[in-house]
Amino acid sequence: MIMPEDLQCLKVIARMGGSQGPVRVSSQSLGSSLGISPQTASRRLQSLERQKLVERALTPDGQDVMVTPAGESVLRREYEEYCRIFGEDHHRYTIRGSVITGLGEGRYYMSLEPYRVQFAKHLGFVPFPGTLNIRLDPRSLPVRKRLEGLEWIPIEGFVADQRTFGSARCIPCRLGEIQCGIVVPGRTHYPEDVLEIVAPVGLRDALGIGDGDEVEVEVEK
Repeated sequence: MIMPEDLQCLKVIARMGGSQGPVRVSSQSLGSSLGISPQTASRRLQSLERQKLVERALTPDGQDVMVTPAGESVLRREYEEYCRIFGEDHHRYTIRGSVITGLGEGRYYMSLEPYRVQFAKHLGFVPFPGTLNIRLDPRSLPVRKRLEGLEWIPIEGFVADQRTFGSARCIPCRLGEIQCGIVVPGRTHYPEDVLEIVAPVGLRDALGIGDGDEVEVEVEK
């Protein structure tokens, strides 16, 4: 297994052009790029050569270094690891928290037809008249903040019976196998560590959960 310091050296050589062909490398230039002494850079090069990750050709005025196929394989594995971490197909966020009793407003608002029509259109289900409220584990707060950088679906406000009902935003999520949605009202009484979840079913009954039970919400974008 390649050591981290050798891997960093291999990356620098590749960035210099060593993955396309021989590149002129000195211990001084390599050490400067790595932030190490020329002597240490020379030892790194020798280590990479022993592992057959680079080939060196010494000349009277320096050395030419080229990444070998084995070295390229090491770099490709490193690239694939980063793709798995940051690739667009793997944006999955997990939020954990405990079920709490809400203010009781969700049942009323989820019974209003203009809201129900919009949730059905954007989330793919008619919401159950009520919401599940979750108080987040402190360790999930940074994840919750990262969700703000995602694309949320706007829910438009409306006027009915001479009363104005505010806007909101939502984002699809899952609780177990149940497709749900996180809802954030435009004006909310809840603190930042509370999530309000809508679903096509009553989640307490469907999942057999109650106040204090821990749940896991997954958002994938």
